[in-house]
Amino acid sequence: MLGKKLLTRCVLVIFVASLAWAVASSPASAAAIDAYVSKYLQATEPVELDFNDRGETKLFSAEDLSVGKRLFGENCLNCHVGGSTLPDPRVPLSLEALKGATPPRDNISALVAYQRQPTTYDGGYDNFWCREVPESWLPTEKLEKLSAFILRAAQKAPGWGTERFDD
Repeated sequence: MLGKKLLTRCVLVIFVASLAWAVASSPASAAAIDAYVSKYLQATEPVELDFNDRGETKLFSAEDLSVGKRLFGENCLNCHVGGSTLPDPRVPLSLEALKGATPPRDNISALVAYQRQPTTYDGGYDNFWCREVPESWLPTEKLEKLSAFILRAAQKAPGWGTERFDD
């Protein structure tokens, strides 16, 4: 009798452990990471990105970048296909162009500040082509993930922001 109870408990423990392992390693867990992020942004492990102009950095996971990609698709893709800028094709979202803006937009804080209050490329005027993103629309944490996606894409994605049309 004792042997049968012990055997039943062992089988139950093995079943529960197997079920837990199957859930933890299921495609649903991996689905949180967008295939574009892992393949083209080369982000299977957390990546370190410039956070501000003082040299501070911040780590962003593949999941963070995947959230940023989703937010970009929902909010920015109509005007910024592949990192181009359809309303002003002379100013793509390439790393070179982000660095050349006034002020530079080549770090997370600068991109967040720009999205909170967009200005023209030379920083002289309000930019009415790009929508202002208030905290009530996207909290800073989400806007940082969106900015991290833009910055990492500018660094790594093949062809990102290469469509530039000069007058």
